[in-house]
Amino acid sequence: MTTIITPTTTTLPTAWHCLDPIWQGGEEEIQKGLPHTQLAPAWQLLLLGDGSPTRHLQLLTCEPIEVDVIDMSLIGINSDNAPNLIETVPGPRLRRQVWLRTSSGKRLGYATSWWEASHVDEFLQNRSLPIWASLARIRTELYRDIRGIYYGYSAALESGFDQVGPFWGRHYLFWHHGQPLTLIYEVFSPYLTKYLGPTQLSADGE
Repeated sequence: MTTIITPTTTTLPTAWHCLDPIWQGGEEEIQKGLPHTQLAPAWQLLLLGDGSPTRHLQLLTCEPIEVDVIDMSLIGINSDNAPNLIETVPGPRLRRQVWLRTSSGKRLGYATSWWEASHVDEFLQNRSLPIWASLARIRTELYRDIRGIYYGYSAALESGFDQVGPFWGRHYLFWHHGQPLTLIYEVFSPYLTKYLGPTQLSADGE
C-alpha cells in the first residue's frame, strides 16, 4: 500500500475541503431521518447510522479500504473553519485529512478529523490506517455521535473523486469514556450509487 503523508507543520496549510451546502440538517433531522425522496434508505444507513463507514465501504465493495493521508497539521487552538463542535476537542489540536479508497484505487470518501495533539499518537498508532481499524486494534470503546448532515458542492472534491457534485457529507463526534475524542467531517463519493442505488427515490418509491 502506498501512503502519502504530508509532514506535520506548525502553520496552517491549504484549507480542508468542506462542502458549500445547498441544504444542511442538524440533530432533529438526523434523529427523524429524511424523506426518501430526499435521501434513499440505503444512503441513510450509511450517513445517519452509527456504524463504521470504513467497514461499510469494505462490505459494499468486497475490497480492503485503505487510506491516503494528505495532511497532518498542528493547528493550535485555531477553529479551522470546522463545525462549532471543534471547541469540545481540547487544544492544541492536530488536523488529519485522508482519502478513503479501495485497494484497487477508487476513492470513495474524504475525511477530516481534529484531535487533541498530545493524545493523537495514543489512538492512531499507525497513522496510515483508517481510524476504525486503528481504534479496533487497541479495543477502544467508542460512541459515534452524528450531529450534522450536508448536501453541497466542492470543486476540490469533484476533482479528487472524479465525480460531479453535489455530494452528501456529515460530521460527528467520537466519545470515549464520556469525553469527546475527535471531531470528524466526512464526504462520500456519488460513485457509491453503483452499490447503494440512487441517492433519492421518486415519490412512487422507485
